[in-house]
Amino acid sequence: MISLTSVLSVLALGSAATAIITDRRERRSLVYVVRPLTMILILIIAGRAVPVFAPPYKTMVLAGLGCSLLGDVFMMLRKKRFIEGLIAFLAAQLFYIAAFRSGAALSLSSLPMISFVVFGLIMIRLLLPHLGSMKIPVTIYIFVIATMAALAAERFIQVGGTKTLAAFIGAVLFVVSDSALAVDRFAKKIKNAQAIILGAYFAAQWLIAMSI
Repeated sequence: MISLTSVLSVLALGSAATAIITDRRERRSLVYVVRPLTMILILIIAGRAVPVFAPPYKTMVLAGLGCSLLGDVFMMLRKKRFIEGLIAFLAAQLFYIAAFRSGAALSLSSLPMISFVVFGLIMIRLLLPHLGSMKIPVTIYIFVIATMAALAAERFIQVGGTKTLAAFIGAVLFVVSDSALAVDRFAKKIKNAQAIILGAYFAAQWLIAMSI
């Protein structure tokens, strides 16, 4: 028997694909429906999940997904409200950090932390000449999302299992999505940027939802 979670996941996949296609074709009226709908479906998946870990994990993931939905609303508008969207996604990353902190201790000298900090420094070096007044908020966001991904990696190493692996892969995809967004917006236009950004983003959120 097919589970409701599987049905919801298929619907989320279809909605995500539609969001990517309609965004590429600039069919804004449909984008306004299917982009938030995808996140709503992922939120329902997370909400229905029976937690494997301590209850705060599910609460923090749900809060992160909710903030991401708000960020999506800001980012998809015809006149994008980038600062508001950045703040909403920053809040989402902080909630994910709180979730991934459960069951994992992160040392500043750990390999995951060093790896993602180095990646963050490379991104800042690449973007800094192009950021203008956005230097401080973008720099803060890069280090926060690097910390989020490092914690997800450390949690997978320390705890193990498919749930922590899903969260780790989701965190890496989130970094891929936001890195592509930052480079495309501030440094150099990327071919098919929105397909990469949205594809990695929706996959990341679904994986994090499935990690509960």
